[in-house]
Amino acid sequence: MSPDDQINGVGATAMSFEEFVAGASTRLLTLALLLTGRQRAEAEDLLQDVLERAYRRWSRIIRNGGPEPYVRQMLVNAAVDRGRRLRRRPEAPLAVDVADRAAVDQVGQHADRDLLLRALAGLPPRQRAVLVLRYFEDLSEAQTAAVLGCSAGTVKSQASRALSRLRELTAASDDPDTGHQEDAERP
Repeated sequence: MSPDDQINGVGATAMSFEEFVAGASTRLLTLALLLTGRQRAEAEDLLQDVLERAYRRWSRIIRNGGPEPYVRQMLVNAAVDRGRRLRRRPEAPLAVDVADRAAVDQVGQHADRDLLLRALAGLPPRQRAVLVLRYFEDLSEAQTAAVLGCSAGTVKSQASRALSRLRELTAASDDPDTGHQEDAERP
């Protein structure tokens, strides 16, 4: 039996908390990073809080089957709750500083990803959670709805709104009126 089988529920009752953390911590940290908008310190704090709560409830968690879906749901719920508490914090502008066009060409492949992750960070926590679960974790609408405790229709509408907002945010950075284009008139 592989560690992945244990994490996903096969033989989960024999798995210790330490074995679970060793096998799933990388995936859970990546999920936490995406849910917090790539705020590493916040993601680590969020994951630590969730793992602490999971440790206290470990016997109940493994009794109900695979621990990773349960802990993932705890992580999503904690991220949404944290986002509600931090709602008063002003949003950071999505301005992309393009001082040296030659440097941008060298890191162009990373610029698109950075832009997308910044835009993702600018979404409300619930919409961010829907996109991360649907497209990063590759869950179905029904599975995402179950994790978030809402209907599949809510998942569809939240995903639609979030994708529309992402398009707006990423299109705004490509808008020629924002000064992010090469200045063709320079000698």
